[in-house]
Amino acid sequence: MSDKSKDAETPETTAATATDELKNDSATGSEGGEEEALKLHQSVEMKDIGPCKKHIKVTIERGDIDKILEKQYSELVSDAQVPGFRPGKAPRKLVVRRFEKDVRDRVRGQVLLQSLEQLAEENEVAPLTAPNIDPDSIIIPEDGPMTYEFEVEVRPEFELPSFKGLKLNRAVREFTDADITAEEKRLLSQLGTLTPKTEGGAAEGDFLVTDLITRDGKQILSTHKEITIRIDSRLALKDGYCDKFAEAVAGAKAGDKKHFTITLLDTVANPQLQGKTVEAELDIKEVKTLRLPELNDGFLERLGFSSQEQFREGILASLKRRHDYEQRLAARDQVMNQLTGSLTWDLPRDLLQRQARRALQRRLVEMQQAGMSEQEIQGRYRLLQRDTIESTTTALKEHFVLQKIAEVEKMDIDEADVDEEIERMAAQNNESARRVRARLEKGDLMEALATQIVERKALDLILDSAEYTDVPYQKTAEPTMGTVDEQAVPGTAREPGQEATEAKATEEAGEAKA
Repeated sequence: MSDKSKDAETPETTAATATDELKNDSATGSEGGEEEALKLHQSVEMKDIGPCKKHIKVTIERGDIDKILEKQYSELVSDAQVPGFRPGKAPRKLVVRRFEKDVRDRVRGQVLLQSLEQLAEENEVAPLTAPNIDPDSIIIPEDGPMTYEFEVEVRPEFELPSFKGLKLNRAVREFTDADITAEEKRLLSQLGTLTPKTEGGAAEGDFLVTDLITRDGKQILSTHKEITIRIDSRLALKDGYCDKFAEAVAGAKAGDKKHFTITLLDTVANPQLQGKTVEAELDIKEVKTLRLPELNDGFLERLGFSSQEQFREGILASLKRRHDYEQRLAARDQVMNQLTGSLTWDLPRDLLQRQARRALQRRLVEMQQAGMSEQEIQGRYRLLQRDTIESTTTALKEHFVLQKIAEVEKMDIDEADVDEEIERMAAQNNESARRVRARLEKGDLMEALATQIVERKALDLILDSAEYTDVPYQKTAEPTMGTVDEQAVPGTAREPGQEATEAKATEEAGEAKA
């Protein structure tokens, strides 16, 4: 079937969606839609063949097949052009013999499409991927019923626990002037200028101008010349991370060489290096410190603020928005712990790997909706990539529960919901809606946005009915995460789950060929 690898990444695929492929793979020949109204007499046998996987066998009664064949031949005889006969005057037996293969192919596709649509309507099947059906392998027998069978990955079956009136803790906090000043410094640091550090060695918050070499044993993997790295507790490259970076380079000066290790992600270009720890060496050329811009009227005006008071009010609003996001995440964790605590799901690893990209995309959209800076989003995103399987397992469980609640409560979204969300994201980031939409489309995040809106509606329903106990906010010292665009391993880094998706597509192609 066409484009299977793409469909395999989409957990929102339904049986009805899967039939769309068949419209392209088979010539249905039903422009009037009369055949689609036919109620097929079919029996369906389903059996579990593994976690989240079913084998389905469909048997369609011969009478239905004969009716559709008869209708096709009757229409064909009335206007068929056969050499030696005027249009519509050729004997029926001659027309049948001449066009039998084309008619059977057309009827096969038509019946298969209607059968799958009916299967989706009449049976509780929630596919995660398109069914692995090769229409060309299905035949209409000379006698007897038409049968076809396939395997499909499905959402886990579970009883939805009670989700209204949950008891939740809610951390509350008041932001102080010190909090606003700290956030002001963080924001201004993004607009500061680097100057040589003349006293003391490198410390957290400073910057290194350095060469970077990575090695696997004695083999040099990559070399990067004169890159600039901010010293944070952690360092994330595009394909790996170091958890104790600040500790490894503390006190460094120009001319020093510093060593640390990089743990590679499963997305590295070389599959043999996935998850491996490699050595990294810095040849430090210069240590720089950050000089913050002067907060004068001219500078504030360029930022779009008329006064420092207005600037700090904007910072306070941003802090509250981020706190709302963190508060919501904490509430969501409590909700999911209560709703999934009694659910034991065995999600196959290959399924998790193939769904990883979609799960990460939904998290990315959530962070953008919360108005986080690009640097903060990038750092958190790479942390999620580091624990791809764990984060995908959590995200999929949440997705299954929230989607089922949305179905039970008959929640849906339309284009207006998407437009409204884009407008909201644009307003809180001081961007145009057109620019936000373009960024989402470029990042292939529109589907993730739609899914996230549905899940948010379901979560809102749960949270609106919950009973809250306010508790004091406990501030935790979260390690800072610096990011660079360089890779430890050369080559094009793979998307999360790409290898598993390609493997499944290859396997299905092999089965279809066989």
